[in-house]
Amino acid sequence: MMSFKSLPIFSSIFIFISILFNSTNAATFNIRNNCPFTVWAGAVPGGGRRLDSGQTWDLDVPAGTTGGRIWPRTNCNFDGAGRGSCQTGDCNGLLQCQGYGSPPNTLAEFGLNQFQNLDFFDISLVDGFNTAMEFIPTSNGCTSGPTCTADINGQCPNELKAPGGCNNPCTVFKTDEYCCNSGNCEPTNFSRFFKDRCPTAYSYPKDDQTSTFTCPVDLGSKLKRLEEEAVHLDKALLELNGTTSGTIAAMNPT
Repeated sequence: MMSFKSLPIFSSIFIFISILFNSTNAATFNIRNNCPFTVWAGAVPGGGRRLDSGQTWDLDVPAGTTGGRIWPRTNCNFDGAGRGSCQTGDCNGLLQCQGYGSPPNTLAEFGLNQFQNLDFFDISLVDGFNTAMEFIPTSNGCTSGPTCTADINGQCPNELKAPGGCNNPCTVFKTDEYCCNSGNCEPTNFSRFFKDRCPTAYSYPKDDQTSTFTCPVDLGSKLKRLEEEAVHLDKALLELNGTTSGTIAAMNPT
């Protein structure tokens, strides 16, 4: 049986993603590259953008978005038409991603306006790791979120090492023990390697208890939408009543 020492080495080199919940858009994600090298952020929905060190990208995401992802891509080359490739996180060779990225890549995941009017978000290492990341909300009273700023690449087990990153064991071994295809799986030595270094990030598919973060939906925005829906309903009822009265009058002329 393999075992790994818990040797967290933290770094200031990371991708910082903050979430601003507002009444115009469901959420604005501020994506900042704090790495000393260029990354190409990928987002679904959203596409992608090159971010040199210190650059930011404000990404507006609509209400009701599910399965949202933001991730860093590294060592990319694209031509003038936005076609090329990335060493990590590549999304079918496109600058403007239309689908998810290829492992290994650190993931920021989110779903907006979901169960019990909550926004859900997390950092996932289920697709492996390529750069460190922080994912922090900045409104609606929410101030805490997941982080993963350990030197995962530098400490990656030999079995999981990949060019530019560190694979999750599911990517390498493709067995139920690591991929949890049956829905029943437990932590493994490999998942503990990730969890010991990034305690608030997903380390395997069933790692929900310590890895899922929520924030309440902006109630002011929700109330405004309900008021607008009520106005539209009232107008529809008035139009329906007018049509019904006109029909009755036509059927019963005086």
